[in-house]
Amino acid sequence: MNFETILVENPEQHVVLVTLNRPEARNAFNTRMAEELVALFEGFRLDPVEPRCIVLTGAGDRAFCAGGDLKERRGMSDDQWRRQHLVFERMARAVIFCPVPVIAAVNGAAFGGGCELAGACDFIYASQTARFALTEVTLGIIPGAGGTQTLPRAVGTRRAKEVIFTGEPFDAQAALEWGFANRVCAPDTLLPEAIATATRIAANAPISIRQAKQAIARGCEMSLADGLAFEIEAYNRTVPSADRQEGIEAFNEKRKPRFKGV
Repeated sequence: MNFETILVENPEQHVVLVTLNRPEARNAFNTRMAEELVALFEGFRLDPVEPRCIVLTGAGDRAFCAGGDLKERRGMSDDQWRRQHLVFERMARAVIFCPVPVIAAVNGAAFGGGCELAGACDFIYASQTARFALTEVTLGIIPGAGGTQTLPRAVGTRRAKEVIFTGEPFDAQAALEWGFANRVCAPDTLLPEAIATATRIAANAPISIRQAKQAIARGCEMSLADGLAFEIEAYNRTVPSADRQEGIEAFNEKRKPRFKGV
């Protein structure tokens, strides 16, 4: 695919690096970027075998994503605003429900929808220079791309209420301590560390990774008993796979497995 606002690369086999590429606007997403992210991530749902892990970052060293482009939104009618927001909603859901693991490499400011986009990923590596905020209430709206749902699940409801109600930013160290970020990296090692983790994930059995991701995501919404039952359903989908047989053979032959996603 050819895109105007995002860059798509393959830094390692089966690893996709997606870069939000509007540095002049601090990588804020306009309608075009949202449409392109929808096309890309919904495409991953159609072909989840070749890409085995995705890293999402922002161009430059100032911002991961400043959220929705308010210059584009200025002067919109209520109907135009709602129509555009439907695209933003679809974008967030495309990332959240992507069957392939997604790592956010947050290289600077992640404000508003940018913070929500990071929260839509499976986990976050943050640069020491990263700052996060959900600033929507300062603009007369509320988070509408998943922020009221993903943040409480990561940091707890009381902390999420404080962040959302005040609109105050928090830094990378706080994000780590609260459980929103998994790792804080030096700015020059952020992307290499994220890609290294993605490469490690991509070396594992793709069907296993997809089923584990689904079991975690769906199971956390269920009672423990229902979650355990769902886990076994997900587990049983791995049993007839050629990759399961390859994994056992490779272990016994003391070699690296060659997983094919089948």
